[in-house]
Amino acid sequence: MRILFLGDIVGRSGRDTVAARLPALRTTLGLDLVVVNAENASHGFGLAPDMAEALFAAGADVLTLGNHAWDRREIIPYLAQHPRLLRPLNFPPGTPGAGSVIAELRDGRRVLVLQAMGRLFMDPLDCPFRATAELLANYRLGGTVAAIVADFHAEATSEKMAYAHSFDGQVSLVVGTHTHCPSADHQILPGGTAFQSDAGMSGDYDSVIGMQKEGAAIRFWRKLPGERLAPAEGPATVCGVFVETDDATGLARRIEPLRQGGRLAQAMPSA
Repeated sequence: MRILFLGDIVGRSGRDTVAARLPALRTTLGLDLVVVNAENASHGFGLAPDMAEALFAAGADVLTLGNHAWDRREIIPYLAQHPRLLRPLNFPPGTPGAGSVIAELRDGRRVLVLQAMGRLFMDPLDCPFRATAELLANYRLGGTVAAIVADFHAEATSEKMAYAHSFDGQVSLVVGTHTHCPSADHQILPGGTAFQSDAGMSGDYDSVIGMQKEGAAIRFWRKLPGERLAPAEGPATVCGVFVETDDATGLARRIEPLRQGGRLAQAMPSA
């Protein structure tokens, strides 16, 4: 199975570029599943329903959110109606939406996609490790599901690595989101799980993690609140990871980074 995960979309530049490039990527890479983190798509904060619809129309199979899940209030009723839009599964019971979904491919194969959120330097949610373990107890990789993709939305690299090693051999891919900087540690762990600490953002890298650099930088100089940050609007780099899994086991056979457009060094997985 061929899976593409795209990192956090930031603002109009990011979402327009992803929407423009995704159809060709699906064809060129022969993709079976596309998962996109879209929690910063709406002016850098949250996701609006019409933007979710545009990303699904462009070829995303599943969208994930994160700590900005509730920044656009109108997404709350949308979550209840659209199971392919996920918020972190370790929000407390009763929170709107779901943290996982079974995506059914055109050929009938089933893929579990989940998102959990870390707790170091983040909101004090329920334990993401226990929540993930409880969910995975209901599925068997290579059996009840052909693949399992986990988006771990977290600040600390150590927590992301600990999470990946904890579930090595149980999932196809653990990919980090949230920090908006693509890491160079893509690898297949000893148990067969593909891992990268952060997929990077899909947005303008002439910025401070996707936001206009002047306003963001002055906050560090003065330590005073200023105007609301706004997304940078220059050419975007689409960032993500490509994973190919073994059809028999669901474990990863290869993982490669993807970077297209914008300022960063380009990287395209081999077809």
